Amino acid sequence: MGTARIRRIVTPCWRPSSRNETENNSSKNGDSNGRVDGLMWYKDCGRHVNGEFSMAVVQANNLLEDQSQLESGSMSFFEDDGPQGTFVGIYDGHGGPEAARFVNDHLFNNIKRFTSEHHGMSEEVIKKAFLETEEEFLSVVQEQWVKKPLLASVGSCCLVGIICNGMLYVANAGDSRAVLGRLHNKAHKEIKAIQLSSEHNASMESVRHELRSSHPHDPHIVILKHRVWRVKGIIQVSRSIGDAYLKRAEFNKEPLLAKFRVSEPFEKPILKAEPTISVQKHHPDDQFIIFASDGLWEHLTNQEAVEIVYNYPRNGIARRLVKAALCEAAKKREMRYSDLKKIERGVRRHFHDDITVIVLYLD
Repeated sequence: MGTARIRRIVTPCWRPSSRNETENNSSKNGDSNGRVDGLMWYKDCGRHVNGEFSMAVVQANNLLEDQSQLESGSMSFFEDDGPQGTFVGIYDGHGGPEAARFVNDHLFNNIKRFTSEHHGMSEEVIKKAFLETEEEFLSVVQEQWVKKPLLASVGSCCLVGIICNGMLYVANAGDSRAVLGRLHNKAHKEIKAIQLSSEHNASMESVRHELRSSHPHDPHIVILKHRVWRVKGIIQVSRSIGDAYLKRAEFNKEPLLAKFRVSEPFEKPILKAEPTISVQKHHPDDQFIIFASDGLWEHLTNQEAVEIVYNYPRNGIARRLVKAALCEAAKKREMRYSDLKKIERGVRRHFHDDITVIVLYLD
Protein backbone atom coordinates (compact mmCIF):
# COMPACT_ATOMS: atom_id res chain seq x y z
CA MET A 1 0.00 0.00 0.00
CA GLY A 2 1.50 3.40 -1.00
CA THR A 3 2.23 6.05 1.61
CA ALA A 4 -0.23 8.52 0.07
CA ARG A 5 -3.08 6.05 0.58
CA ILE A 6 -1.89 5.23 4.10
CA ARG A 7 -2.02 8.90 4.98
CA ARG A 8 -5.58 9.22 3.69
CA ILE A 9 -6.71 6.27 5.83
CA VAL A 10 -4.76 7.05 8.99
CA THR A 11 -4.66 10.80 9.43
CA PRO A 12 -8.40 11.52 9.93
CA CYS A 13 -8.67 8.91 12.69
CA TRP A 14 -6.75 10.70 15.39
CA ARG A 15 -8.83 13.75 15.99
CA PRO A 16 -11.71 12.86 18.35
CA SER A 17 -11.61 16.30 20.03
CA SER A 18 -15.11 15.84 21.40
CA ARG A 19 -17.63 13.06 21.71
CA ASN A 20 -20.06 14.70 19.29
CA GLU A 21 -17.41 15.29 16.65
CA THR A 22 -16.39 11.64 16.89
CA GLU A 23 -19.96 10.45 16.50
CA ASN A 24 -20.45 12.67 13.46
CA ASN A 25 -17.23 11.42 11.84
CA SER A 26 -18.21 7.82 12.52
CA SER A 27 -21.66 8.13 11.05
CA LYS A 28 -20.46 9.94 7.93
CA ASN A 29 -17.35 7.99 7.13
CA GLY A 30 -17.89 4.55 8.65
CA ASP A 31 -15.05 2.50 10.10
CA SER A 32 -12.31 4.51 8.34
CA ASN A 33 -12.76 7.11 11.08
CA GLY A 34 -13.47 4.70 13.91
CA ARG A 35 -16.60 3.78 15.82
CA VAL A 36 -18.35 4.93 18.98
CA ASP A 37 -19.70 2.92 21.92
CA GLY A 38 -21.06 5.23 24.61
CA LEU A 39 -18.13 7.33 25.82
CA MET A 40 -15.60 5.17 23.96
CA TRP A 41 -14.21 5.87 20.49
CA TYR A 42 -12.12 3.18 18.82
CA LYS A 43 -10.52 1.96 15.63
CA ASP A 44 -9.83 -1.74 15.98
CA CYS A 45 -7.21 -2.15 13.26
CA GLY A 46 -5.39 -0.07 10.67
CA ARG A 47 -2.16 0.04 8.69
CA HIS A 48 0.92 2.23 9.03
CA VAL A 49 4.21 2.19 7.14
CA ASN A 50 5.83 -0.16 9.65
CA GLY A 51 2.91 -2.51 10.35
CA GLU A 52 -0.52 -2.41 11.98
CA PHE A 53 -2.07 -0.37 14.77
CA SER A 54 -5.10 -0.29 17.05
CA MET A 55 -6.46 2.72 18.91
CA ALA A 56 -9.11 3.54 21.54
CA VAL A 57 -10.19 6.54 23.60
CA VAL A 58 -12.62 6.70 26.50
CA GLN A 59 -13.92 9.98 27.87
CA ALA A 60 -14.35 10.77 31.56
CA ASN A 61 -14.27 14.58 31.70
CA ASN A 62 -17.10 16.86 30.58
CA LEU A 63 -14.84 17.82 27.68
CA LEU A 64 -12.40 15.23 26.40
CA GLU A 65 -8.97 16.59 27.35
CA ASP A 66 -6.94 13.85 25.61
CA GLN A 67 -5.92 14.29 21.97
CA SER A 68 -3.88 11.95 19.80
CA GLN A 69 -2.66 11.33 16.29
CA LEU A 70 -0.89 8.83 14.09
CA GLU A 71 0.86 10.03 10.93
CA SER A 72 2.46 7.58 8.52
CA GLY A 73 4.52 8.49 5.46
CA SER A 74 6.96 11.34 4.95
CA MET A 75 8.49 12.80 8.11
CA SER A 76 9.57 16.00 6.29
CA PHE A 77 8.19 18.46 3.76
CA PHE A 78 10.25 16.77 1.06
CA GLU A 79 7.69 14.07 0.30
CA ASP A 80 9.85 12.17 -2.21
CA ASP A 81 13.36 12.60 -0.82
CA GLY A 82 12.70 12.90 2.93
CA PRO A 83 12.72 10.06 5.46
CA GLN A 84 9.62 7.85 5.68
CA GLY A 85 8.24 6.62 8.98
CA THR A 86 5.46 6.60 11.54
CA PHE A 87 4.65 9.29 14.12
CA VAL A 88 2.47 8.70 17.20
CA GLY A 89 1.38 11.46 19.55
CA ILE A 90 -0.52 11.20 22.86
CA TYR A 91 -1.49 14.58 24.34
CA ASP A 92 -3.05 14.46 27.80
CA GLY A 93 -4.53 17.88 28.55
CA HIS A 94 -5.27 19.39 31.94
CA GLY A 95 -7.21 22.50 32.88
CA GLY A 96 -9.08 22.20 29.58
CA PRO A 97 -8.64 20.75 26.08
CA GLU A 98 -7.11 23.80 24.38
CA ALA A 99 -3.40 23.01 24.82
CA ALA A 100 -3.80 19.36 23.78
CA ARG A 101 -5.75 20.41 20.69
CA PHE A 102 -3.08 22.99 19.83
CA VAL A 103 -0.31 20.40 20.13
CA ASN A 104 -2.35 18.00 17.99
CA ASP A 105 -2.55 20.66 15.27
CA HIS A 106 1.03 21.95 15.38
CA LEU A 107 3.63 19.52 16.76
CA PHE A 108 3.84 17.15 13.80
CA ASN A 109 4.17 20.04 11.34
CA ASN A 110 7.05 21.36 13.45
CA ILE A 111 8.63 17.89 13.36
CA LYS A 112 8.38 17.94 9.55
CA ARG A 113 9.77 21.47 9.40
CA PHE A 114 12.87 20.75 11.46
CA THR A 115 13.40 17.36 9.80
CA SER A 116 13.46 19.21 6.48
CA GLU A 117 15.88 21.84 7.79
CA HIS A 118 18.21 19.27 9.36
CA HIS A 119 17.91 16.83 6.44
CA GLY A 120 16.92 13.95 8.71
CA MET A 121 15.35 12.84 11.97
CA SER A 122 17.27 13.33 15.24
CA GLU A 123 16.91 14.10 18.94
CA GLU A 124 17.65 17.73 18.13
CA VAL A 125 14.78 17.84 15.61
CA ILE A 126 12.31 16.49 18.19
CA LYS A 127 13.50 18.82 20.96
CA LYS A 128 13.24 21.86 18.67
CA ALA A 129 9.74 20.83 17.59
CA PHE A 130 8.57 20.57 21.22
CA LEU A 131 10.03 23.95 22.16
CA GLU A 132 8.70 25.65 19.02
CA THR A 133 5.20 24.29 19.72
CA GLU A 134 5.52 25.60 23.27
CA GLU A 135 6.49 29.08 22.08
CA GLU A 136 3.63 29.12 19.59
CA PHE A 137 1.10 28.21 22.27
CA LEU A 138 2.48 30.79 24.72
CA SER A 139 2.07 33.38 21.96
CA VAL A 140 -1.62 32.46 21.77
CA VAL A 141 -1.87 32.85 25.56
CA GLN A 142 -0.28 36.28 25.25
CA GLU A 143 -2.74 37.34 22.53
CA GLN A 144 -5.74 36.11 24.55
CA TRP A 145 -4.50 37.23 27.98
CA VAL A 146 -7.01 40.03 28.55
CA LYS A 147 -10.05 38.19 27.15
CA LYS A 148 -9.18 34.64 28.25
CA PRO A 149 -6.73 34.71 31.17
CA LEU A 150 -7.67 31.13 32.12
CA LEU A 151 -5.89 29.94 28.98
CA ALA A 152 -2.68 30.55 30.94
CA SER A 153 -3.65 27.70 33.29
CA VAL A 154 -4.23 25.15 30.51
CA GLY A 155 -1.49 22.66 29.60
CA SER A 156 -0.83 19.26 28.09
CA CYS A 157 1.47 16.34 28.71
CA CYS A 158 3.07 15.27 25.45
CA LEU A 159 4.28 11.77 24.49
CA VAL A 160 5.69 11.16 21.02
CA GLY A 161 7.00 8.05 19.30
CA ILE A 162 8.72 8.10 15.91
CA ILE A 163 9.90 5.10 13.89
CA CYS A 164 12.23 6.28 11.15
CA ASN A 165 15.16 4.67 9.29
CA GLY A 166 15.21 1.66 11.60
CA MET A 167 15.42 3.86 14.71
CA LEU A 168 12.86 4.32 17.44
CA TYR A 169 12.61 7.75 19.08
CA VAL A 170 10.44 8.29 22.16
CA ALA A 171 10.06 11.77 23.61
CA ASN A 172 8.02 12.67 26.67
CA ALA A 173 7.09 15.73 28.69
CA GLY A 174 4.64 14.76 31.45
CA ASP A 175 3.36 11.45 32.78
CA SER A 176 2.04 9.55 29.76
CA ARG A 177 3.99 6.37 29.02
CA ALA A 178 5.33 4.24 26.18
CA VAL A 179 5.96 0.55 26.88
CA LEU A 180 7.65 -1.89 24.49
CA GLY A 181 6.74 -5.56 24.29
CA ARG A 182 9.85 -7.65 23.50
CA LEU A 183 10.10 -11.42 23.17
CA HIS A 184 12.10 -12.55 26.19
CA ASN A 185 12.10 -16.31 25.77
CA LYS A 186 11.21 -17.50 22.28
CA ALA A 187 11.02 -21.14 23.30
CA HIS A 188 8.41 -20.43 25.96
CA LYS A 189 6.91 -17.44 24.10
CA GLU A 190 7.38 -15.06 27.02
CA ILE A 191 6.96 -11.32 26.55
CA LYS A 192 8.84 -8.69 28.54
CA ALA A 193 7.71 -5.12 29.22
CA ILE A 194 10.33 -2.41 28.66
CA GLN A 195 9.37 1.16 29.57
CA LEU A 196 10.68 3.54 26.92
CA SER A 197 9.68 6.90 28.36
CA SER A 198 10.79 8.88 31.39
CA GLU A 199 7.91 10.37 33.39
CA HIS A 200 7.76 13.75 35.05
CA ASN A 201 5.43 13.59 38.03
CA ALA A 202 6.15 15.01 41.48
CA SER A 203 5.01 11.72 43.04
CA MET A 204 8.40 10.32 41.93
CA GLU A 205 11.35 11.00 44.22
CA SER A 206 13.70 11.50 41.26
CA VAL A 207 11.45 14.26 39.90
CA ARG A 208 11.26 16.00 43.28
CA HIS A 209 15.06 15.85 43.45
CA GLU A 210 15.33 17.36 39.96
CA LEU A 211 12.96 20.18 40.91
CA ARG A 212 14.81 20.97 44.13
CA SER A 213 18.15 20.94 42.31
CA SER A 214 16.81 23.28 39.64
CA HIS A 215 15.25 25.63 42.22
CA PRO A 216 17.64 25.49 45.21
CA HIS A 217 16.41 28.78 46.68
CA ASP A 218 12.74 27.82 46.68
CA PRO A 219 11.85 25.67 49.72
CA HIS A 220 8.28 25.37 48.43
CA ILE A 221 9.03 24.10 44.93
CA VAL A 222 7.32 20.81 45.85
CA ILE A 223 4.68 20.52 48.56
CA LEU A 224 2.90 17.47 49.98
CA LYS A 225 -0.77 18.44 49.84
CA HIS A 226 -3.58 16.02 50.78
CA ARG A 227 -1.02 13.17 50.61
CA VAL A 228 -0.07 14.10 47.04
CA TRP A 229 3.20 15.74 46.00
CA ARG A 230 2.59 18.79 43.80
CA VAL A 231 4.79 21.40 42.16
CA LYS A 232 4.18 24.62 44.15
CA GLY A 233 1.28 22.76 45.74
CA ILE A 234 -0.70 23.12 42.49
CA ILE A 235 0.18 20.61 39.76
CA GLN A 236 1.66 17.10 39.72
CA VAL A 237 3.54 17.13 36.40
CA SER A 238 6.86 18.96 36.16
CA ARG A 239 7.01 19.15 32.36
CA SER A 240 4.32 20.08 29.87
CA ILE A 241 3.45 22.23 26.91
CA GLY A 242 1.40 25.21 28.07
CA ASP A 243 0.80 25.99 31.77
CA ALA A 244 2.01 29.49 30.99
CA TYR A 245 1.24 30.63 34.54
CA LEU A 246 4.16 28.50 35.78
CA LYS A 247 6.46 29.35 32.87
CA ARG A 248 6.33 33.17 32.81
CA ALA A 249 5.66 35.47 35.74
CA GLU A 250 3.73 37.86 33.47
CA PHE A 251 0.92 35.26 33.39
CA ASN A 252 0.94 34.64 37.16
CA LYS A 253 -1.06 37.66 38.24
CA GLU A 254 -4.51 39.18 37.89
CA PRO A 255 -6.81 38.63 36.07
CA LEU A 256 -5.74 34.97 36.54
CA LEU A 257 -7.69 33.25 39.33
CA ALA A 258 -6.04 33.42 42.75
CA LYS A 259 -5.80 29.61 43.07
CA PHE A 260 -3.26 29.55 40.22
CA ARG A 261 -1.09 32.40 41.49
CA VAL A 262 2.06 31.64 43.48
CA SER A 263 3.01 33.88 46.38
CA GLU A 264 6.73 34.15 45.59
CA PRO A 265 7.89 35.97 42.44
CA PHE A 266 9.91 33.85 39.99
CA GLU A 267 12.22 34.56 37.06
CA LYS A 268 13.12 31.01 36.04
CA PRO A 269 10.29 28.86 34.61
CA ILE A 270 8.90 26.49 37.27
CA LEU A 271 7.83 23.88 34.69
CA LYS A 272 9.74 22.78 31.57
CA ALA A 273 8.55 21.99 28.06
CA GLU A 274 11.76 20.20 27.07
CA PRO A 275 11.16 16.46 26.69
CA THR A 276 13.35 13.59 27.77
CA ILE A 277 14.22 11.56 24.67
CA SER A 278 15.34 7.96 24.23
CA VAL A 279 16.72 6.57 20.96
CA GLN A 280 17.32 2.93 20.10
CA LYS A 281 17.57 0.66 17.09
CA HIS A 282 14.63 -1.53 16.25
CA HIS A 283 15.40 -5.01 17.64
CA PRO A 284 14.12 -8.12 15.81
CA ASP A 285 12.43 -9.31 19.03
CA ASP A 286 10.50 -6.04 19.46
CA GLN A 287 6.84 -6.93 18.88
CA PHE A 288 4.80 -3.80 19.63
CA ILE A 289 4.68 -0.54 21.57
CA ILE A 290 1.82 0.65 23.77
CA PHE A 291 1.47 4.44 23.89
CA ALA A 292 -1.03 5.59 26.52
CA SER A 293 -2.03 8.49 28.74
CA ASP A 294 -1.60 7.98 32.47
CA GLY A 295 -5.27 7.01 32.82
CA LEU A 296 -4.35 3.53 31.57
CA TRP A 297 -1.27 3.09 33.75
CA GLU A 298 -3.21 4.11 36.85
CA HIS A 299 -4.97 0.74 36.61
CA LEU A 300 -2.59 -1.58 34.71
CA THR A 301 1.08 -2.39 35.23
CA ASN A 302 3.48 -2.41 32.28
CA GLN A 303 3.70 -6.21 32.37
CA GLU A 304 -0.07 -6.69 32.61
CA ALA A 305 -0.56 -4.47 29.58
CA VAL A 306 2.03 -6.18 27.35
CA GLU A 307 0.70 -9.63 28.26
CA ILE A 308 -2.80 -8.60 27.22
CA VAL A 309 -1.50 -7.32 23.88
CA TYR A 310 0.66 -10.41 23.32
CA ASN A 311 -1.97 -12.98 24.23
CA TYR A 312 -4.99 -11.61 22.37
CA PRO A 313 -5.76 -10.93 18.68
CA ARG A 314 -4.55 -7.66 17.20
CA ASN A 315 -7.99 -6.62 16.05
CA GLY A 316 -9.50 -4.47 18.82
CA ILE A 317 -6.51 -4.79 21.17
CA ALA A 318 -6.48 -1.10 22.18
CA ARG A 319 -10.16 -1.35 23.08
CA ARG A 320 -9.38 -4.48 25.12
CA LEU A 321 -6.69 -2.59 27.07
CA VAL A 322 -9.07 0.28 27.83
CA LYS A 323 -11.75 -2.15 28.97
CA ALA A 324 -9.23 -3.95 31.24
CA ALA A 325 -8.38 -0.62 32.86
CA LEU A 326 -12.05 0.28 33.29
CA CYS A 327 -12.76 -3.12 34.85
CA GLU A 328 -10.01 -2.44 37.39
CA ALA A 329 -11.41 1.04 38.06
CA ALA A 330 -14.85 -0.49 38.64
CA LYS A 331 -13.44 -3.21 40.88
CA LYS A 332 -11.76 -0.59 43.09
CA ARG A 333 -15.21 0.92 43.67
CA GLU A 334 -16.79 -2.53 44.20
CA MET A 335 -18.98 -2.18 41.15
CA ARG A 336 -19.41 -3.92 37.79
CA TYR A 337 -18.01 -2.71 34.48
CA SER A 338 -21.54 -2.66 33.06
CA ASP A 339 -22.58 -0.24 35.82
CA LEU A 340 -19.53 1.98 35.27
CA LYS A 341 -20.43 2.30 31.58
CA LYS A 342 -23.78 3.86 32.52
CA ILE A 343 -22.16 6.77 34.37
CA GLU A 344 -22.18 10.02 32.39
CA ARG A 345 -19.11 12.03 31.42
CA GLY A 346 -18.14 14.55 34.07
CA VAL A 347 -19.35 12.31 36.89
CA ARG A 348 -17.24 9.52 35.32
CA ARG A 349 -14.08 11.51 36.18
CA HIS A 350 -14.54 10.48 39.83
CA PHE A 351 -13.94 6.86 38.75
CA HIS A 352 -11.24 7.19 36.08
CA ASP A 353 -9.45 9.71 33.86
CA ASP A 354 -9.75 10.17 30.11
CA ILE A 355 -7.79 7.26 28.63
CA THR A 356 -6.11 7.14 25.22
CA VAL A 357 -4.28 4.07 23.92
CA ILE A 358 -2.45 3.45 20.64
CA VAL A 359 -0.87 0.03 20.10
CA LEU A 360 1.71 0.06 17.33
CA TYR A 361 2.79 -3.31 15.97
CA LEU A 362 6.36 -3.52 14.64
CA ASP A 363 6.12 -5.97 11.76
